[in-house]
Amino acid sequence: MKKKPKTKAAAGRAARKPARAASRSKAAPAAGPARGATPERVRAILAKLDEAYPAATCALRHDNPFQLLISTILSAQCTDERVNQVTATLFPKYPTPQAFAFANPRELEKEIRPTGFFRNKTKSVMGASKRIVEAFGGKVPQTMDELLTLPGVARKTANVVLGTAFGIASGVVVDTHVQRLAGRLDLSRQGDPKKIEQDLMQVIPQDRWILFSHQLIWHGRRVCQARKPRCAECNLEKLCYSKDKIV
Repeated sequence: MKKKPKTKAAAGRAARKPARAASRSKAAPAAGPARGATPERVRAILAKLDEAYPAATCALRHDNPFQLLISTILSAQCTDERVNQVTATLFPKYPTPQAFAFANPRELEKEIRPTGFFRNKTKSVMGASKRIVEAFGGKVPQTMDELLTLPGVARKTANVVLGTAFGIASGVVVDTHVQRLAGRLDLSRQGDPKKIEQDLMQVIPQDRWILFSHQLIWHGRRVCQARKPRCAECNLEKLCYSKDKIV
């Protein structure tokens, strides 16, 4: 059976398909760090961050690695200030992983409700606590691979715990502030936190990963805010490539 010859319209549509595909591929961010992430520029950014935030650290209040883990899980889509208010009464009531693992879910939901997404967070908190008890002898594990087996724990939470609680630089914490500032400072042009982290790990010296994360988070909260960046007060302004700078 002979194939029908293509009409002019069909031939035109077929010819345009490769062009559209090519335009999409051009729009995709290139793999690897952004062009602005040169060694000289990175050193200048780190120096300015050191000037502004020499003692930056995690804002979540905690007395031990387990409390930090729980606080970090609760901090998803919630401010650290609100989490600290909740944990001020939560930790005395649930002082150990065992206490959280066998808590009454309904009661725990009510207690962490102010942090938002309280049902999912209750499952994560109880699930992580139970696994810590059953698989790790009641102690928070100190490797990325082991932490990622805990319910509710992804790389961001694991990096917070490893860096702040144990001083282990396994990666860079990429929260909303770090994601925003990595783009504004042209250190990464990726949109996915995992890819942003990989870009930052390539250009930031490993011995600076922990402090750099805290410094960028502090800068994002205090100066380089999402809606109204305070560029006039920013000591990184001359190094910033952001298109939404207020000058």
